[in-house]
Amino acid sequence: MAVSAKTKRSKEKAVIEQMIALYCRKNHKQAMCEDCQRLLEYACQRIDCCPFMETKSFCSNCKVHCYQSEMREKIRKVMRFSGPRMLFHKPWLVVSHIYHSRKERNL
Repeated sequence: MAVSAKTKRSKEKAVIEQMIALYCRKNHKQAMCEDCQRLLEYACQRIDCCPFMETKSFCSNCKVHCYQSEMREKIRKVMRFSGPRMLFHKPWLVVSHIYHSRKERNL
């Protein structure tokens, strides 16, 4: 059963929003500071403009990196911090992400 690009986009946005929110809560002691809000908006814009959404599951599996280098470093920092911690905060998102990422790599 194929999942629509619209559904993939909304799931990817939900995951990145959770990761950025967790990062900001733990590092900036806010629900979402200005810098993190800008990063989230940028990430959502990139997700909305992605021409490969039909064939990929997550940005980490994409061969084309469309983030500007400064934003790419920021999102990497967020993902390195939040990724392992998401298991305790949103375990279902982590399990789903791992499943879909591995499934895509095996194709």
